[in-house]
Amino acid sequence: EVQLVESGGGLVQIGGSLRLSCVASEFTLDDYAIGWFRQAPGKEREGVSCISSGDDSPFYAESVKDRFTISRDVAKNTVYLEMNDLKPEDTAVYYCAADPFSITTLLAGPTYWGQGTQVTVSS
Repeated sequence: EVQLVESGGGLVQIGGSLRLSCVASEFTLDDYAIGWFRQAPGKEREGVSCISSGDDSPFYAESVKDRFTISRDVAKNTVYLEMNDLKPEDTAVYYCAADPFSITTLLAGPTYWGQGTQVTVSS
């Protein structure tokens, strides 16, 4: 079965960095749009960053555009989210998600979800 397994979350100071990883199983990463969503208390689910082989460029939410970088290692079937200059408002549960069509359809409603990993930013 299709599985997405996230890791790399934790507690980090303001201005610090974390790298999240998502390992995809039972499907080829190159055939999917894949990315990261987050859910913070009192806020709606938000698409953070997505990547695919078929789109011209990755998607970034405006709030993270200059601080986060998404990348993929097809050989390892893994997608990463490098998060720099972290702020308290980045605190959330981060979910890896995938869709077999495009970044547009992924943002509209992913087909597959990971279990989530908690990111907490504090002083």
